[in-house]
Amino acid sequence: MLAKRIIPCLDVRDGRVVKGVNFSTLKDVSDPVALAKYYNDSGADELVFYDITATYDGRKLFTDVLQRVASEIFIPLTVGGGINTVDDFDRVLKCGADKVSVNSGAIKDPSLIGAAAKKYGDQCVVLSMDVKRTARGFSVFARGGRDDTGIDAVQWARRGEAEGAGEIVLNSIDTDGVKRGFDIEMLQAVSDSVSIPVIASGGAGCAEDFLRLFKQVPRVDAGLAASVFHFGEIKIPELKKMLRDGGINVRI
Repeated sequence: MLAKRIIPCLDVRDGRVVKGVNFSTLKDVSDPVALAKYYNDSGADELVFYDITATYDGRKLFTDVLQRVASEIFIPLTVGGGINTVDDFDRVLKCGADKVSVNSGAIKDPSLIGAAAKKYGDQCVVLSMDVKRTARGFSVFARGGRDDTGIDAVQWARRGEAEGAGEIVLNSIDTDGVKRGFDIEMLQAVSDSVSIPVIASGGAGCAEDFLRLFKQVPRVDAGLAASVFHFGEIKIPELKKMLRDGGINVRI
């Protein structure tokens, strides 16, 4: 069985790491370069870097901060924000990213997934999905959780895999920053519908939430979180030890 991954997430705005609740009320947290180095040294399996306002602002991802982050770490780095073309993939990869996360760009043009996978390999293409409960069920949102696309999350996950995505990051808008646990029902529905790795994002409040996640949704490959790691509420070495003691295969 593959080891479960623990992944901190840096939501970056104007060169600073920020964090909010339900994708809003953002507050300043830290310098992304210093935080990235801390996670690299703390035993994180990977790191995710999102330029969270690039798509909304209609601009390219800030590459200067990304290059500095990439230079400080030796773990896999996934980068997203404002990815709309294959050239955007190329630019971000040249800045030091190992994988590129695409969200709104893929919703606008699903063929982008396949084009990037063909050029760089499916292991490089991550489909990021911002999902919220609506009257229709689990709906995909675009532009940083601002626009309801009307697309069903399960159907979109399947489409993403068929187009060539190698991995899915499943972000729950409902549980984001709330710290009451991952959205188990949503994660179960999506992970059961695809065969590629799924990373759970949104809702972690304590170490036990990760144990519950991996026990209840064994097909989930990784747990991603931000504020609980940023503010030291969960220390990654302690979390991994607890997971190992609970029967979850993790890299120590």
